[in-house]
Amino acid sequence: MKDRQLAQHAALVEAAIASGHAAKSAVVASWCRSLRLHHLNPEGKRTPVRLSEAELRQACARAEPLLHAARPVMDRLYQAVGASGCCVLLAGDDGIPVARRGAAGDDPTFESWGLWTGAVWSEQHEGTNGIGTCLVEKRPLTIDRDQHFFTRNTLLSCTAAPIYDQDAKLAGVLDVSSCRADRTEGFADLITLAVTEAARRIEADIFRAAFPKARIVLTPPLDGNGGGLLAIDADDLVVGATRSARLALGLAPDRAFRAVPAADLLGGPGAAQEQFDDVERSILQRALLRADGNVSAAAKALGVSRATLHRKLKRFEIKPH
Repeated sequence: MKDRQLAQHAALVEAAIASGHAAKSAVVASWCRSLRLHHLNPEGKRTPVRLSEAELRQACARAEPLLHAARPVMDRLYQAVGASGCCVLLAGDDGIPVARRGAAGDDPTFESWGLWTGAVWSEQHEGTNGIGTCLVEKRPLTIDRDQHFFTRNTLLSCTAAPIYDQDAKLAGVLDVSSCRADRTEGFADLITLAVTEAARRIEADIFRAAFPKARIVLTPPLDGNGGGLLAIDADDLVVGATRSARLALGLAPDRAFRAVPAADLLGGPGAAQEQFDDVERSILQRALLRADGNVSAAAKALGVSRATLHRKLKRFEIKPH
């Protein structure tokens, strides 16, 4: 990249920071952190820091639950966006990609840009960028071309969404990156939707794997987003809740979750309780159908006692056939 371009972008970053717009713009706020907190120079020319093979293996081992849930989702996401010249990256909570999907023909280009497993994309190291800034902002975002802090990254467009684990803790980031100059606003919107939905699917799979014996119940959608998930044990105690569920139910997402009776959490005859009842009724009916009406077999499949199942059937006025 020419020295003139380096200087122009650096001047743009410094002018935006000096303007005091950090309170109004997430990008400018990130530029401020990059310059003042992390002491980075927008004209920096070095490529991203990369882990050794041994360090990458350790990072992958730490992220194994995330990797296990993400692999099939990344495959489907790449099938949707790969033909348009994008690559898909999964990074841990340290901003280091531990898995990637991309076309073999594009690999040399993406590897030269650092869009590769083992590269360090934290904001501390790379300034404003999709993965690192998503980890700081904790929300889906796009860092498009000259919104990046480093001038050398201004040919990239990166859309990222955070992934939370079963304890509502930030586990990592799902990212789709491209270096195509013809990326349109409409296409960017589709990428944002695809990445966000894929991240939610990964969260759901992590949550289900963490509570294999619990019944999984949906909570109502919040602010146009999909509903969260609750894990309910055989005693009708809610033993787990995704971050989306906690927000929907007014629970602090950053506190340890304590088991609570489902009826207490979901309240009285409101919409949440009605939805919970509908889902539970459906679960009971399916269990009975699969057991050909055998209450004992259905109770075993649900992981509850025969007496508990009889009580639930009576409550919902379900008669075994």
